[in-house]
Amino acid sequence: MNEIQPSGHVKQLRRTRNGRIVAGVCSGVGQYIGIDANILRIVLAVATFFGGLGVGIYAVAWLLIPSEEKDASIVQDLIDKNKDNPVWLDVKHKTQEGWAKATKSPNGHTAPSQPVDPYAAHPYAQTKQPND
Repeated sequence: MNEIQPSGHVKQLRRTRNGRIVAGVCSGVGQYIGIDANILRIVLAVATFFGGLGVGIYAVAWLLIPSEEKDASIVQDLIDKNKDNPVWLDVKHKTQEGWAKATKSPNGHTAPSQPVDPYAAHPYAQTKQPND
């Protein structure tokens, strides 16, 4: 995520070292959107207390937001390092096959782009009669 500042400098979403407590997610997001990192920490703590969602959000952000000193996130690094790995290629191929199967109708044709009216073929469906 990039944002161009009036000075021409590009503002980037990064996990920061400055103000870091665990992984720098709250300090980086706070710096990016312009609010105090402690407010984000409180929001995540409350979300964690009520259902545990805060931990999940923090973990996903930690994996997807790159650090200040790197250009890629942890997930992007793993994908780049393993993109030629046979296991990764097999998972990619199976995912594409599954998606192709999921988007096909039972008769083997691709699903129509426009939704079909399920009541159109019903035996009691009313047909429009021309006005006499």
